[in-house]
Amino acid sequence: MGSGIAQAVAQSGYSTILFDVSAPVLQKAKAGIEKNLQYLVEKNKISSKQKKIICDNLYFTNEPSGCNADIIIEAIIENEVAKKDLFNQLGSINKNDTIFATNTSSISVTAIAEKIVHPERVIGMHFFNPAPLMKLVEVVTTHYTNENTRKKIFELADRMGKTAVLCKDAPGFIVNHVARPYYIEALRLVEEGLGDFETIDRLMEASGFKMGPFKLMDLIGNDINYAVSNAVYESMNKPKRLRPSYIQEEKVKNNELGKKTGKGYYDYKNQEPKTNIQN
Repeated sequence: MGSGIAQAVAQSGYSTILFDVSAPVLQKAKAGIEKNLQYLVEKNKISSKQKKIICDNLYFTNEPSGCNADIIIEAIIENEVAKKDLFNQLGSINKNDTIFATNTSSISVTAIAEKIVHPERVIGMHFFNPAPLMKLVEVVTTHYTNENTRKKIFELADRMGKTAVLCKDAPGFIVNHVARPYYIEALRLVEEGLGDFETIDRLMEASGFKMGPFKLMDLIGNDINYAVSNAVYESMNKPKRLRPSYIQEEKVKNNELGKKTGKGYYDYKNQEPKTNIQN
């Protein structure tokens, strides 16, 4: 997700810094972005000259001291303490008006903001995977968020060609709240022996969905999807209809997270399932 967001920002003409503590992860991200851009060249979506300009917009660092920017978009693990610590660390080396946007899909933005030195500059900017292609961005405000922060994030989203939707801070925001039954009911059907992963995906795609729930969970990452399900379940006082599935819990425990680990509901190391998503 982080490299996808960086690519989308760089494609919009911004000078972009991609930070990760791991040098190998950065190298993988750089190679992935270059591969994506070359694909766009081959499909005549961009020119070779445009590809070079986009690549020149990108800077890669594994040093926090290299993260100086007007807007910082965080896309690390779904852990409130980790996000808070990162923002405070970067806040100490950035300008007083730097905006901190979290890409969290399950953690309360208010809970993050209230532990930051300048909570009025914290906002949610929730992208969807793959970030360069998906148009929707949920902009999540809190009672701390000031007007300048909101305005700047909407301007950024607009320049990126995204459709920004304003959300108040609430469990799952809008999309993940609405989407929980899509995933959880599909998992429940498998728990009850009423269908398997592939059959349910095929039926949903035949009904008009571009991607079945299990392919979609594998794309998102079962760790992320399971964390969101748990966050929504807990924050809504554990309604039975939103109880997270033990099947997905087992996937997470076994590190079968989906495409990023090579195995989830499908085995991507041997044969990747077909998808109706079009580039």
